[in-house]
Amino acid sequence: MKRSVRIAGHPTSISLEPEFWAEITRIAGERGLSINALVTEIDARRTANLSSALRVFVLNDLRAGRGVTTT
Repeated sequence: MKRSVRIAGHPTSISLEPEFWAEITRIAGERGLSINALVTEIDARRTANLSSALRVFVLNDLRAGRGVTTT
């Protein structure tokens, strides 16, 4: 599923599976951020392409919620 977001004020499109968008939406809500703000934060720290960085971010968030350490 492709969505348009703004990263630091610039529009871009990101392709992610609906399950990942649902988790991004959940995490943003829990942190009191907009999806754009959360994606901007992730974008600033990424070392891979943005879609991959978002998937890894979601995975790490889910692991942290279960007390699983990430490498």
